[in-house]
Amino acid sequence: MKLHILGICGTFMGGVAALARELGHQVEGSDANVYPPMSTQLEALGIALHTGYDAAALTPAPDVVVVGNAMRRGYEAVEYMLDERLRYISGPQWLGEQVLACREVMAVAGTHGKTTTSSLLAHLMQAAGTEPGFLIGGVPGNFETSARLGKAEAPFVIEADEYDTAFFDKRSKFVHYRPHIAILNNLEFDHADIFPDVAAIQRQFHHLVRTVPGNGRLIVNAEDEHLAQVLAMGCWTPVETFGIERGDWRARLIEVDGSAFEVSRQGQVLGQVRWSQLGRHNVMNALAAIAAAAAHGVDPVSLLPALARFRNARRRMEPVGDAAGVQVYDDFAHHPTAIATTLAGLRAKVGNARILVALEPRSNSMRQGAHAAALAPSLADADVVVFLKRAELPWNAQAVVDALDGRAQAAPDVDALLNALAAQTRAGDHVVFMSNGGFENAPRRFAERMAARQTG
Repeated sequence: MKLHILGICGTFMGGVAALARELGHQVEGSDANVYPPMSTQLEALGIALHTGYDAAALTPAPDVVVVGNAMRRGYEAVEYMLDERLRYISGPQWLGEQVLACREVMAVAGTHGKTTTSSLLAHLMQAAGTEPGFLIGGVPGNFETSARLGKAEAPFVIEADEYDTAFFDKRSKFVHYRPHIAILNNLEFDHADIFPDVAAIQRQFHHLVRTVPGNGRLIVNAEDEHLAQVLAMGCWTPVETFGIERGDWRARLIEVDGSAFEVSRQGQVLGQVRWSQLGRHNVMNALAAIAAAAAHGVDPVSLLPALARFRNARRRMEPVGDAAGVQVYDDFAHHPTAIATTLAGLRAKVGNARILVALEPRSNSMRQGAHAAALAPSLADADVVVFLKRAELPWNAQAVVDALDGRAQAAPDVDALLNALAAQTRAGDHVVFMSNGGFENAPRRFAERMAARQTG
């Protein structure tokens, strides 16, 4: 069967493409935003990419058009698809029907940490010898691709997004997945372009809860009040909780930066973990993944050594350069809470060393200003901030800069941002680029600039 995927370079749709190819389908796709790592992965799979959304990409007609949620009415390819009455389906529905229907699904939902926790869970299930399938919203460090089928009888780990499914299906993606085990990692207000308030997101999470069977398991953050409210709407599945302060599964920090911690279950100490990840939030992610693997029947004690071998997905505090005494990181930041927890973890590691942040407010919620009031507080651990204030930003970004009391400045474009950052960077600094987009390859451009400074 020939599939054409509209929006193929999104992390989710790129994973769908990889799975469809592995199933033996002929796969091609279109996208307007083609950049690594997903474009590189698709090219390695031999999947043809068409730039843009013109109708020519759909001629001759494929057997089915798989539509990503970035597609809108008015796009030429979408209008052609509808006018010509081509067969079409959303990416999540295709995945649910063609891949997940006969698998034990392990879903990871939450405002933050979905990619890291999905990567952790897939890694742990692999370490347990199950050969799981997975679809992760990034390229996980322990695997060569963001998606694979795995063994037919093995579980399938899916990053379960609350964003809507398609222009013709406004339900959250995760309602299509029907998990047996579901992690509810956390819940905050986000996606201001489609949700009016946190209650609307809670309703979608409760739709997910309704799909988990009574012989399944819910793994829930014990420290999140919004999730407690979701469960209060009705729950028909056994629940296990996790947390550092409370929960069935708990962690005691051995190192303040989260690089070492002790795991216990129902008060019984299972062992210690020493790993390369940083921050309280990543310890929570690890607890959730361990609990989910145990819910499948894996001995959790046997999993703890595997965490030392875990390598996070690309663009999750990914080191991209270390030159001229400057360490440069690329981080997929999209929400003030994620910014704050990531920087807190780095601060705990580096102590008094300076942390410089280059921030692009690129997510829909960020661009609309939904998180504007929380941005300055989220940057408390940064010594210097250069804020990308593009001309089309519809809210007063200067207010964020002013609130940082002389620690921040705005730049109108990426070139100006790199110049401003380079002027303030000195040996011993840690420079973090934060954006959920390509950022015009700014992290690697800056790393190259520091390398040139060193050799010059």
